[in-house]
Amino acid sequence: MISVTETAQKEIKAYFADKELKPIRIFLNNGCGGAQLAMALDDKRTSDSVYKIDGVEYLMDTQLLEDAKPVEISFSGMGFKLDSSLQLSSGCSSCGTKGSCCS
Repeated sequence: MISVTETAQKEIKAYFADKELKPIRIFLNNGCGGAQLAMALDDKRTSDSVYKIDGVEYLMDTQLLEDAKPVEISFSGMGFKLDSSLQLSSGCSSCGTKGSCCS
């Protein structure tokens, strides 16, 4: 299941106010800070689960959704936050650095 808080949905609708409405993909991004869920505009794929919330389509690979559910999208003044049941690591080990990601 994917849910979107009222505040996050308002921000998403505001973003699309002067743009063509496109589906939003939720995916696993592996970066220097470790794996985390992220969002981007994308097209539907046959392997996706699709949730339509207030006219906006949210896409997520069905297997990833099964592993991560429930997924909640929220928004604060700092931006969007994606919460799930995934146990994601953090830190710099993914990029091979030792110590700070800035070193």
